[in-house]
Amino acid sequence: MDPSTNPNDLRETVRQKYAQRALQVIAPADGGCCSGSSCDPISTNLYSLAEAESIPEDAVRASLGCGNPTALASLKSGETVLDLGSGGGIDVLLSARRVGPTGFAYGLDMTDEMLELAERNRQAQGATNASFLKGHIEEIPLPDNAVDVVISNCVINLSADKGRVLREAFRVLKPGGRFAVSDVVVQGELPAAVRSSIESWTGCIAGALEEREYRRLLAEAGFEAIDLEVTRVYDPEQLSYEATSSCCGPESATDVDGLGARIVSAFVRARKPA
Repeated sequence: MDPSTNPNDLRETVRQKYAQRALQVIAPADGGCCSGSSCDPISTNLYSLAEAESIPEDAVRASLGCGNPTALASLKSGETVLDLGSGGGIDVLLSARRVGPTGFAYGLDMTDEMLELAERNRQAQGATNASFLKGHIEEIPLPDNAVDVVISNCVINLSADKGRVLREAFRVLKPGGRFAVSDVVVQGELPAAVRSSIESWTGCIAGALEEREYRRLLAEAGFEAIDLEVTRVYDPEQLSYEATSSCCGPESATDVDGLGARIVSAFVRARKPA
């Protein structure tokens, strides 16, 4: 994070964007930005048709993720799952289906509008093994050793204190528990101009960790068996076009290409020692 970026300002900027997204889903305006499915190349085509049809449409429409952690996390019947930054609830509801009636799925979000939408989607789904909590991913409102799996979908990159997020994830995991998140990651150096734009954090670009830094922070938090699998590579020109022509931030992703950096979605795995 750029040292000049105020963490509270960053959090408020992110909150406002996700509140706007929720309200667009609850009361869409004709022709409004992102009034249908996701408007940018990061968030499109992440879920199978069967997955999308198994949960309320509004949960899909509210998604601003960059992957499908529920499909990659190998969730098992009876497990307890926590989704960091659960938004409209898509990954919580998919997780609840995967872990079954003997399991449970928590969603954690700081945005009232998203929590309202997620609860509405939970009720529409009839999911009795899911619950949504209000709070910050840097301060998870659950006790130590509470969950089997921590998932997240393009949210950790938006935090101003990612090390704290990872330490909190480690704390709430049971011994042997799994960290299994989708996130935007930079391979190489991101231009300072992109890092310094607070609006570009909400486009998932400027807040993205460099891969080696991500691995280092996970290890410092106590995780082992750290692995990063690239799931999608983004075209910088397309990112730049979408950023300047849509509701997403004004970041200039074309600068990345010139420095040889690569912006990717990745599935990040790690494990808390047993």
